[in-house]
This record gives sequence, structure tokens and C-alpha cells, in this order.
Amino acid sequence: MVLDAAAAMPLRLTVNDAPLELQVPPQELLLDTLRERLGLTGAKRACDLQVCGACTVLVDEQPVSACTYLSVDADGCRVETIEGLAAEGRLHPLQRAFVEHGAVQCGYCTPGMIMMAKSLLAALPSDADDEQIRLYLLGNLCRCTGYAKILDAVRAVLRQGQTGSAA
Repeated sequence: MVLDAAAAMPLRLTVNDAPLELQVPPQELLLDTLRERLGLTGAKRACDLQVCGACTVLVDEQPVSACTYLSVDADGCRVETIEGLAAEGRLHPLQRAFVEHGAVQCGYCTPGMIMMAKSLLAALPSDADDEQIRLYLLGNLCRCTGYAKILDAVRAVLRQGQTGSAA
């Protein structure tokens, strides 16, 4: 039996704390669902090969490359994007630290970098050294900052123990 690629499939997921029900083609990528169907353009399309990190979002709190992750694989999952980090007009500690430490430059990689860093906060101890932080962020590329300012921002939030939500 050949599956009709145009056939829509039901998709139930929670995006940035909002429960959603959609119909998507089985081959649709999570990046396309987020950007085209939901208007959440923070995750960027860049490599389409899962090597740059610009499209990083969290699915059930785990970082994934939305450019290679099928939307139907997120069925029943909780998806968090950069748009979901700020709460009640207050930036998440990571967003604030990226601004304060000048870790934003052109901003193209920033959403994916921040989402990966959010995952890092939950995975690494507050006394993680710079090498551990660098290794965790290895899959996220930045062509502007040279990484020093990004590392400073992540280290600052990690040391403060601010792993929660916007404050």
C-alpha cells in the first residue's frame, strides 16, 4: 500500500503552553508547521541538515532540530519555541543575559542558541566548566560573536541558578 503524501494526518500537541489540533501532511517538518501554520518564526531555516542549530526547539524539554523533525513525531508532545520563553512581558533569564552580555549580534542563531542553552540549564550542574558548556552548545553555529559572549551569557545564568521561567 502506498501512502498518499498529500493526505493530512491529525496532530495534537501543545506549543508554548497552548494546546493545538492541526491536520498536517505526514512529511511536513516541525519547522514548517511552526513557521508557516503557526506564525512562530523564531526558529530559523538555515542548513536543513541538522548541523547549525538555528532551528532548535524543545520537544518534551529535549532539544531537536526542527528542520529534520517530522511534525507528526511531535504528536502528543509539548513543544517550546523562543516565543514561549518570555512570560507576561518579562524576558527569560537567558534572553536577558544574551542582551546584557552582547551575545546577540545579527540575531539569526540566537533563538536556537537560547533554546539549546535552556536545555543545558536543566542538564548541567551550576558549577559546570566552560568546556562542558562549549560541548553542550557544539551543534549550534554562530558566525558573528566568536562564542565568547554567548559563553559569558550562558555561564552567568548557569551560575545564578536561573533555570526556570521569565523573571
